[in-house]
Amino acid sequence: MKQIEEYVRSIEDFPEEGIIFRDVTSVLQDADGLHLAIDLMQEKLKELDFDIVVGPESRGFIFGVPIAYNLHKPFVPIRKKGKLPCETIGIKYDLEYGSAELEMHRDAIKPGQKVVIIDDLIATGGTNEAMVKLVEGLGGVVVKAVFLMELAGLKGRERLKGYDVESVICYPGK
Repeated sequence: MKQIEEYVRSIEDFPEEGIIFRDVTSVLQDADGLHLAIDLMQEKLKELDFDIVVGPESRGFIFGVPIAYNLHKPFVPIRKKGKLPCETIGIKYDLEYGSAELEMHRDAIKPGQKVVIIDDLIATGGTNEAMVKLVEGLGGVVVKAVFLMELAGLKGRERLKGYDVESVICYPGK
């Protein structure tokens, strides 16, 4: 069986010169790659006590839902502004090239519930930090964040200091 890194397609000079884009779609398009990615991410949760899995639109859904299903935990989606039908809590945050806003249902997490964040990538950490603030704003406790890939050169972990953060694949650059 191939190593998980072998399923990730690397595209040089995208979206700009000097950047190597790590394409998660090549993992998703291969049944063995997808299976391996979910298994390796789920392994990071072994023996961890938690109540809920959350993941951001859209790739956090792809990896978070099967992990929640396998571990018999609920999954709470974190979505882009305006996509959820009930009362929400939201946060606006800065991206590398602009800003974005995330929301989740106000009743999705109860005070004291232990939450795991699942996503495909940690880069600058802005989205991840925003998710932590949403969860904590509802009284939840983030006990771990698990990512398939990490771009260590963008220092996203620094924005999640004090939290248990793990990635399956860590690339040293951007």
